[in-house]
Amino acid sequence: MTVLVFGTFDILHAGHIHFLQSAKKLGETLTVVVARDKTVKLLKKKQPVHTEKERVTILRELRCVDQVVLGDPKLNVYAVIKKIKPDVIALGYDQIAFTDKLQEKIKEFGLNTKIVRLKSYKSGKHKSSKILKILS
Repeated sequence: MTVLVFGTFDILHAGHIHFLQSAKKLGETLTVVVARDKTVKLLKKKQPVHTEKERVTILRELRCVDQVVLGDPKLNVYAVIKKIKPDVIALGYDQIAFTDKLQEKIKEFGLNTKIVRLKSYKSGKHKSSKILKILS
């Protein structure tokens, strides 16, 4: 079973690791889709600390991650779902970007993909925005 996750994964922290390990437990292969720099800027209204290439390199070093791909450069976030055909898509507890039409797109592609929302890991402490605030 293939599990797919999406995210920015900038300033990798314990919450990210917990999320990725939890997602991996849902299947045999974990594929991580890393948001493009321009997608991050569009959604978060700021540049990521690490470039998309740096974030990909960091994620590829994690034992629980089997494959890392960059998101679609044209913001077609659903294209990777159609290509990979995952059995499971794991979402973060607070992940909202591009999730509103996710079930609809899965159905449109003729897939039987299960969507699972994972629980937070110490959300008050391990959240990128909070870490960035402390670092500023």
